[in-house]
Amino acid sequence: MKIRALEEQDLVFIHKLNNDYSIMSYWFEEPYESFGELKRLYEKHILSDSERRFVVEDAGTVVGIVELVEINYIHRQCEIQIIIAPEFGGRGYAKEAFKKGVTYAFETLNLHKVFLYVDADNKKAVHIYEKAGFVIEGELREHFYTNGEYKNAYFMGLLKREWLKKADG
Repeated sequence: MKIRALEEQDLVFIHKLNNDYSIMSYWFEEPYESFGELKRLYEKHILSDSERRFVVEDAGTVVGIVELVEINYIHRQCEIQIIIAPEFGGRGYAKEAFKKGVTYAFETLNLHKVFLYVDADNKKAVHIYEKAGFVIEGELREHFYTNGEYKNAYFMGLLKREWLKKADG
């Protein structure tokens, strides 16, 4: 399994993910995006220094995406997001791709902190992030609206020194 830069030919896969309600509700996003809109966003952001978008690939098959967004080079931090297509779930792709995304943020971009937002009720995801070294820094009350209700979200973060210590231990 590897991650590689998102290419234009990957947009069909991304479009499918972005229009799947069960997936986008985890990202607190509306599953509504035309292919034309996605292509325009790709063209607009492909040269942006504030994000890195990767596809997760195994033996030539695209199974998911990992994104580093809102990259801030002054404060040296970014948000990480990950989606593994449901048909590829339970095979360890999320754990490995997440690890590769965090490693890229700290080693290649030399960031100080990686953070994320997660539904406070998504205990499985919270557990995965905690195992990766992320710490709950706060709870945002009724911060996102999905599935017809307002949801609390945890703001979780990992500092580079914590990541290095975990890697050494």
